[in-house]
Amino acid sequence: MLDISHVYKTFNKGTPVQKEALIDLNLHLDEGDFVTIIGGNGAGKSTMLNAVAGVFELDKGHVSIDGHDVTKDPEYKRAKYIGRVFQDPLRGTAGDMWIEENLAFALRRGKNRSFKWGISNKERERFVELLKTLDLGLEDRLDSKVGLLSGGQRQALTLLMATIKKPQLLLDEHTAALDPKTAKTVLEMTNKVVTENHLTTLMVTHNMNDAIKYGNRLIMMDHGHVILDISGEEKKNLKVPDLLAKFEEVSGKEFFNDRMMLAK
Repeated sequence: MLDISHVYKTFNKGTPVQKEALIDLNLHLDEGDFVTIIGGNGAGKSTMLNAVAGVFELDKGHVSIDGHDVTKDPEYKRAKYIGRVFQDPLRGTAGDMWIEENLAFALRRGKNRSFKWGISNKERERFVELLKTLDLGLEDRLDSKVGLLSGGQRQALTLLMATIKKPQLLLDEHTAALDPKTAKTVLEMTNKVVTENHLTTLMVTHNMNDAIKYGNRLIMMDHGHVILDISGEEKKNLKVPDLLAKFEEVSGKEFFNDRMMLAK
C-alpha cells in the first residue's frame, strides 16, 4: 500500500545551512500496517511524511501509494490517497465553518469541484453516525462553528475528517499539543479508527511508550533513514530500556533527546 524507495532529500543545497534530511530512505508498508515512528530531533520523521504527502520534490527515489507511482504528483493530487493530522489542532479544520461543512469538504477530497454545493440528508445522517463514534456529543452540534471547539474536540474531528475516505493515514505527533488526558483519549480514538477500518498508517510520536503500545510495527529513524524496524512478538514484548539498547547497538551511540526521554 505504501512504498518509499531509495529516497533522498537535501534542503538548502550549497549553503552553510545545507541539511541532508533523507538519505537512501526505504520503507514498505502492507495494507493495514500501523507503523509508529520515533527518533531524535532532525532524524527525518516529519520530512518522511512530507515526502509521502508531496510537500516537496525529491532529489532521488520513488514513492508509490496503493500501486500508483506518485513521485511526480503534487500535494493536491495525492489528497485522494492521503489523510493527514498535524500536531497543531488548528491546521486540519476551518474554524469559521460549521462541523458539518468541514466534514463535507473532507468527504469531497480528491473529487472535481463544481458550483453545486449542499449537504444532502443522507450525508448529514452519515456525519451524525460518524460523530457518535467519538462520544463527544458533537453529533448534536452539526451547525456549530469548529472554532468554538476545544483543542481535543477539534483534533478528534480532524482525525475523523482525515479518515472519512479510508486513505493512507499520516499522523505527525498529532497529540503533542494536547494535555495528557486529552492526548490519551485521542490516541485511543486513533487506534480504534485505524484498527476498525484497517487503515495503512504512519504515526510519528515522541512518546516511546505510545510507540511501543500502538501499532503492529515500530521504526526508529536516525540521520534520514530507518535504523530499526520491529514488529510481531518482538514489538509486543518490547520495553523502553530494550529500545534504547537496540538504538545504541545499531547506531553505535547513546540515544538522547530531552523531549523523548521525558515522555518515557
